[in-house]
Amino acid sequence: MATPKPVWNPDVKQPIDFYDGWQVVPDTQSVDNGFKVQWEAFIRHVAEGTPYSWNLLEGAKGVQLVECALRSWKERRWVDVPDLPVA
Repeated sequence: MATPKPVWNPDVKQPIDFYDGWQVVPDTQSVDNGFKVQWEAFIRHVAEGTPYSWNLLEGAKGVQLVECALRSWKERRWVDVPDLPVA
């Protein structure tokens, strides 16, 4: 096990040098930028008529999730994500 187990004590300077114990982990796969991938899918949808997975409702759910995350951070507590009413 290579992960140091620090104990926080405000009266003692941290004895662990976290940078000294840093280990480089090799990339096992290449990961593309998610925003770029979604944008390319949208362009293909517009230009070629390919299916597009994300609609206005999916966008609204993304905004709702961000708003809940900001509220959670501000209030320092868990926040439930309510069902999004659809008329």
